[in-house]
Amino acid sequence: MIDEVQKIVISLPAHAEYVDIVRLNLYGVASKMGFSYEEIEDMKVAVSEACNNSVLYAYKDGAGMMEVVFEVQNDALSITVKDEGESFESWGERSALHDKDLSDAQIGGLGFYLMQALMDDVSVVNEAGKGTKVVMTRRLVKSEERV
Repeated sequence: MIDEVQKIVISLPAHAEYVDIVRLNLYGVASKMGFSYEEIEDMKVAVSEACNNSVLYAYKDGAGMMEVVFEVQNDALSITVKDEGESFESWGERSALHDKDLSDAQIGGLGFYLMQALMDDVSVVNEAGKGTKVVMTRRLVKSEERV
């Protein structure tokens, strides 16, 4: 049996006031899938961090769009936040914080670490002149597996 992936795509201006729309959609999708309240809150923080990076860094003139894609699978939810603005160059230099002191992290640079801590998988792709794509996945643990 082939698992069908259902996609929900939202395209919206890369402005802070629209991040709540993404969070509300995430809540609806994740709750339908059976994620717990705590898991959903963790995912909301992670997706907010990814959206905020697009809002703050992608478009110097403030005019641009971001696209958020929710990919619903039987056992996981993948969330992609993509912009076509300037790439956030220091992404590639970031690694897990687990081998560093918190004081070693850059000011304003904890968003990626939060995403890594709150999601099962996080990847960032910077394509010169084509923006940044952040893909985050959280696996769904069935209630009988949570014990």
